[in-house]
Amino acid sequence: MINASLVKELREQTGAGMMDCKKALTECDGDLTKAIDWLREKGIAKATKKGARIAAEGLANIYIDGNKAVMIEINAETDFVSKNEEFKELLDAVGNTILKSDAKTLEEAKELKYEDGTINDLIVAKTAKIGEKLDFRRLAVIEKNDDENFGAYLHMGGKIAVVAVVKGANEEVAKDVAMQSAAMGAKYVFKEEVPTEEVEKEREVLKQQAIEEGKPADIAEKMVEGRINKFYKEICLSLQAFIKDGDVDVTKYVTNNGGELIGATRFNVGEGIEKREENFAEEVMAQIKG
Repeated sequence: MINASLVKELREQTGAGMMDCKKALTECDGDLTKAIDWLREKGIAKATKKGARIAAEGLANIYIDGNKAVMIEINAETDFVSKNEEFKELLDAVGNTILKSDAKTLEEAKELKYEDGTINDLIVAKTAKIGEKLDFRRLAVIEKNDDENFGAYLHMGGKIAVVAVVKGANEEVAKDVAMQSAAMGAKYVFKEEVPTEEVEKEREVLKQQAIEEGKPADIAEKMVEGRINKFYKEICLSLQAFIKDGDVDVTKYVTNNGGELIGATRFNVGEGIEKREENFAEEVMAQIKG
């Protein structure tokens, strides 16, 4: 009988899935060392060797069913792998499994049952098979009411993904908002979401700029307020000039179409990940050497 603690220890040492670890221990009569070798021979344990590599490429995708939308991002080390059909099938397997579940967080999603294991086991198995580090990095579960509409948009096949939600207005309006978000990359949707410290930091920078321009204190203060408003318009989706009609902002565009902007969620694949500076030839050699 293989006990759970032994399975857990093997999993921690190899990064292999729970079911693979249990099978390895069963095949090796509970011998941990032999089980590690068994997993390596099968190519399952090699996934852990890739743990230190940087996975900054990949794809995001959106899955919708009724009033629920799921947006995920899975990363790979190279753009070549992310264009592979097997990678896209992995993306769909993960996204559709989450869509049918009650999972709300990344942690919950990784533990969801998939075939004989979990989503996390699937990622580890695919890492071993594909030969690159794969990382299920982000998840957003977005829910709406019956009087609201989703607007979903994928740019460059999934390099940028956005789900916008509008109340009252139709799906086309919601998609226009999603496309605006994808194109302009606003950090926030509404002014109220911008952290106070970020505003104060910007205000201080603008104040110093005005002083260096030789403006009197009272004029400098007015200039700062004007520039802060411009700052908000750059980083807040709701305040941005609408791309298709620069005379109105995004909020006004939605309002003009009988709606209200509720929110928008945007994934830009690889954002925030420090990428390697490595030329293609070196990358290929690194792959060959394993």
